[in-house]
This record gives sequence, C-alpha cells and structure tokens, in this order.
Amino acid sequence: MKQKGLGTSGSGHVISLRGITKRFAHVVANDGVDLDIRPGEVHALLGENGAGKSTLMKILYGFYHMDSGSILIDGTEVRIASPLDARALGIGMVFQSFTLIPAMTVAENVAMYFKDQPFALNLKSIAGRVRELGATYHLMVDPSASVRSLSVSDQQKVEILKLLVGGARVLIFDEATSVLAQHEISGFFEILQRLKADEYSIIFITHKLAEVMTCADRITVMRKGKVAGTLMRAETTEQNLVKLMFDEGLQPSNTARSDQATTAQHEPLMELQGVSTRPKGIGIQLVDVSLHVNAGEIVGIAGVSGNGQRELVDVVLGIAPPMQGKRLILGEDATAWNAGQIREKGVGFVPDEPVRMALVPWMTLCQNSAIGNLDAYVRAHGFSIDWLAVEKDIAASFEALGFEPLPLHMPVQRFSGGQIQRSVLAREIGRKPRLLVAFYPTRGLDVRSAEAVGSVLTRLRNEGGGVLLVSEDLDELVSLCDRLVVIRQGRIVGSVCHDAIDRHAIGYMMTGSEVSR
Repeated sequence: MKQKGLGTSGSGHVISLRGITKRFAHVVANDGVDLDIRPGEVHALLGENGAGKSTLMKILYGFYHMDSGSILIDGTEVRIASPLDARALGIGMVFQSFTLIPAMTVAENVAMYFKDQPFALNLKSIAGRVRELGATYHLMVDPSASVRSLSVSDQQKVEILKLLVGGARVLIFDEATSVLAQHEISGFFEILQRLKADEYSIIFITHKLAEVMTCADRITVMRKGKVAGTLMRAETTEQNLVKLMFDEGLQPSNTARSDQATTAQHEPLMELQGVSTRPKGIGIQLVDVSLHVNAGEIVGIAGVSGNGQRELVDVVLGIAPPMQGKRLILGEDATAWNAGQIREKGVGFVPDEPVRMALVPWMTLCQNSAIGNLDAYVRAHGFSIDWLAVEKDIAASFEALGFEPLPLHMPVQRFSGGQIQRSVLAREIGRKPRLLVAFYPTRGLDVRSAEAVGSVLTRLRNEGGGVLLVSEDLDELVSLCDRLVVIRQGRIVGSVCHDAIDRHAIGYMMTGSEVSR
C-alpha cells in the first residue's frame, strides 16, 4: 500500500536544486549545479572521487551551506541551514560512516534521532514501529539488540529505520554499498526497490557503474563540480557513462600481472610462523596463522569482512603482538618489535581509513608528508624542517606515479576520497618500502582512482618489492595477485597460486560451505 509522499510540484519534482555553487578556499566543489528529484524513483548520482557528488547532497541535507543557488521543495524555495531543517522537510541521509551509539539498543538509537525528546521515552512504541517498518521493507532487526552486536549490514538497516521512523520521504545514500560484502549488496538493492514502490525518493551516490546499471532509474553524472549529463538507465550503457565521468574513455589498464613477476624472487620480506593472538573485545582471535610474502610478489588476503583481516594486518605491522609464534621481517626475528621499528625496516602501510589512520585531517598535504618521514626532513638538530625538500619530494612522487598534482597547502580533510588515498600512496611509495601492506586500498574509490592504486601496487611488485593486499573485491585480487590466501574466523583456510584460482572454490572457502562438484 502506497503512502502519501511529500507531494510534487507541477513539474512532478519533489526537490529541485538550481544553480548550486560551493567553494572551499580556491576549490570549486559545485559549480552552478541543477538537479531534479522525483518521487518513486532511484536517482543515481555518479562521478569520480572529487566530482562534487557528496558535497551537493550535504548541501541538500544542511551539512554544508551553499555559496549561491536555491533549493525548492514542492516548487517552493526553502532555506536549509542544518540537518534539523532537512529532517523537518522530510529529507534524511545515510553517511558512509554510521552515526550509531554501539552501547545502546536499536530502539534507543532510533529514539535519539528525534529532536524533541520527552523525559521518559516510549521505547515500546518505537520498537513496535521498528518491527512494522522492518517487516514492510525487509529491514528486520531486533529493536532490543545492542548495536555493537549487529553486523555492518544490520547497522545500515538501523540507519535507514531511523530515517523512516523520523518521517523522511527523500532518502540520500552516500556510497552505501562500500561497507557491504558482495552477497549483502543484492539485499540492499531489494530494500531500495520496496521503498521506491511506496513513492520514496531515493538518491544513490556512487562511483560504481555496475551498481548504477542494476538499481537506478535515472542517472546524473557529475564531473569537476558540474553536471555532465542526466540519462535514463534504459537508454545508456556503461561505456557512455564512463565517457561522461571522465570526458574520455578510460585508458587501457596497466594493472595486469607481468610475466616477470610470475615467479617471486624467493626472498621472504615478511613471515608469520604459527602466530596466534589474544582474544580482544569483539575482535577475531588469530589462530596458528602461517603466512609469508616474498620479494617480487603480491599476496592477496580474501575473506568475508570481519574474519580476522584487521587483526592480521595489526600483527604484521607491529600494532598487535603475537601471543604465540614468530614474526620475521627481512629475515630478522621481529616478534618483539613495535610498529615504529617495523616501519623503519622498510614496511609501508596504506589503510582503509586514511584520514583516521594515516593522516592528520586539519594538516596540509605538505605537513602530513613531512610527519610521515620526519628523519628525512628535520634540520638544525630538530629545530626546523626543510619544507622545500618536502615539496620537491611530493612533486617527484606524484609525477613518478602519474598522479595529478594536489594543492600542497590545503588541509587534507578537504580532499576527496580518491585524492586522500593517492596522497597516502605517494608518501608511502616515496619512502621506497621493501614491503607495502595495503588494507582495502580501493574501498570507496571510483574506477579511475582504483586503477591508479592497482598500477602503483603492480609497479612496486615488478621492481622487486612485496605487497600484502587485503581486499573484499575478488576481481581485484584475481587481477593483481600472484598468490591468494583465504582467511576465515581467524584461521588461514586456503592458499592458491594465481593460475589455480577457482572463484567458486574461493567463495566456498570464504563462507565455510561445502564445494559442490
């Protein structure tokens, strides 16, 4: 049964954005953008990282203030000064990083979403509404469950339920599938279709062409802060979308495995021997893990998210000590080494959350590059830094990697996801690491940025370095890796060379299912 929507203007649009412009210092994030949103439709907002997609939607949600332009709701111009204003107008947004409180229950988190709270919350009523909406839209979660006990996909359902219970009719999803495992994405698309059938307006921000072609009704492509075009999904192809995204077709990929790297140089750069870790909170305990990465090879780690990948990386990098077993770096016993000692031996790291783990957000690109390798730039016994040398090295790294230059003196928090990841890669590769640990390095990146990351990893391997690549993208692993190791519940359950990779067998190993022959 269809519910009543916000209503539409005479043009059939629930929301119209006109001439939206937003600047951050000297960077124009949105440049005179027009966009129309209709009821009962999935409208994909597509573009490479830095195209202006998320900025535009954060303006609609009141997170940013536009410099010029207008927003019309049902044909009437409105002022949205904050997310509270947006919620009052029936607009809700699910961000890439969830805003839930882990210690609270589902019902309590939903209740916290509302502005005006009574002294005593009627959690029973809220729980009933959660169950009702959950059954209607396949968002079933236990209202009494603690959020910390939920899977990532169930936490995302709670974020959606918050908006629905709060009365939102326009739902904005910012890179919603980036946190989901492959088998969870189809379920998410089914949820969108059910919401669409009840006349909800859905805006789906993404950079993934295949997902757009699966779930969207209309597609608006953004490029360099402007709208490059709006098309009906049925009337376009992935090739046409790529041309709109990049103003030209993608260049042929150079991430393919090189024949010169099919046999590693048999010099172990890193080795774990029977490593186990202590149980810690809700994390996964590693059990009897043996793993090695040789010079001249990329070793991929495949597994369903949350099966010990992060714990494995923490042990390799010296963030977590082994409880049992040994860790060797460049042939030396590094079991007792800390992260600083391991880094000094030539181990680099590209994390999945670079703003939190590899950069200081309010510092500039130049400052972040300097603190990542202070010994190389400190002068006058620690009283000064050679900033000219820092700038020179940044320029050299970007040029060597084929990256477009970025503003050296802009806070990195203003960069797009792709720009941030390229900054980290340039810094780490600039240190000339013997081993690079890449933890979900392409998560959330557009196709061109992902290609750039793959090219960097391939180049390092071909020059005799080693790469430990953790990814949830099986296609990426198969494309890049010389060996593929499968982890499940903290144990290594399989290891295969590239030529012997069977995708179905890998999938069965990841899930613990029986392989059917």
